[in-house]
Amino acid sequence: MAVTDMLRSTFQIRFWSAILIVFIAVVWLLKSMLLPFIIGILIAYFLNPVVNNLSRHKIPRWLGALAVLSGFVLFVALILVLVLPVLQTQIGALLSAIPGYIEKIRNHYVPWIENWLSQFEPEDIEKLRDAAGQSVGGAAGWIGNIFKNILSTSFAVFDIIALMIVTPVVAFYMLNDWPRVTKTVDSLLPRRYYDVIHTQLKEIDSTLSGFIRGQAIVCLALGSFYSIGLSIVGLKYGAVIGITAGILSFIPYVGTSFGWISSVLLAIGQYDNDWRRITPVICVFLVGHVLESYVLTPRFVGHRVNLHPVWILFALLAGATLMGFAGVLVAVPVAAVMGVLIRFALKQYRSSKVYKDTL
Repeated sequence: MAVTDMLRSTFQIRFWSAILIVFIAVVWLLKSMLLPFIIGILIAYFLNPVVNNLSRHKIPRWLGALAVLSGFVLFVALILVLVLPVLQTQIGALLSAIPGYIEKIRNHYVPWIENWLSQFEPEDIEKLRDAAGQSVGGAAGWIGNIFKNILSTSFAVFDIIALMIVTPVVAFYMLNDWPRVTKTVDSLLPRRYYDVIHTQLKEIDSTLSGFIRGQAIVCLALGSFYSIGLSIVGLKYGAVIGITAGILSFIPYVGTSFGWISSVLLAIGQYDNDWRRITPVICVFLVGHVLESYVLTPRFVGHRVNLHPVWILFALLAGATLMGFAGVLVAVPVAAVMGVLIRFALKQYRSSKVYKDTL
């Protein structure tokens, strides 16, 4: 009996390993055309609870899916119509103003830095400059390659028009057929391991829904707060910094750090080191950080996500490097799946004879 169970387990492992390898190979071969499908599926996943709620009120699913998706598209279009003209104007002005700000900061701080460096030996200073130049150059090249990869893999086949046409179609059909798809997947699970797999899938769904839906609300709230706050304190180009910081808040701590550093540097350049005017800019991000850490994240994301910020950052960078923008979109779902599976594997290991040394 034990031999039969071992043979059965070996067959299961080989079978599902082969399925996983084939799936990864297909995704890798078709990665240049997957972007609209990935975005459509993510939109459907994001909006599915609303459609489910409408279905419970006896509204036909196709009608609920159409209404919810139409409302979402109109909301996004309205945001773009209102925000894009402002961003376009501010980005152009910001790019023109940056050289002048850099010159101001350079004239003020470079003499102080040179005076501080004068206490070191010339050989040490030269080594420090070479090391800093190499590090900055390497980091810039690495970041540049990531963005180049994102842009090249995202739009090599599908242009923006195709993306706008295919994505809503995919999102509608996924929203309409979501119960059917999940029922089909459920029916394909191996019966012997059904309870275990179903439990892990529920945990994956809880992790994904908690992070993606919750973090989207956090990003929207922070982007609005930073933009309005920076505009109130009088920082030029505050809308660009605020919206960018809000979007980057999808990566824990990165949005606030980016907004903090970039806005302070802009304030130093604009206000000629007048710290009475720079301090309110810093206060905006202090309040935003407190709001994010103690109000928004606990309320909308919660503690059930179980995704460490470093793990999320690693997943996003790995996804961008491997698959460009499509990789960025699937990075968090893949990280969530791997996190659940790793926790399950560790639990099984701790309950095994190998861990307890009872062989």
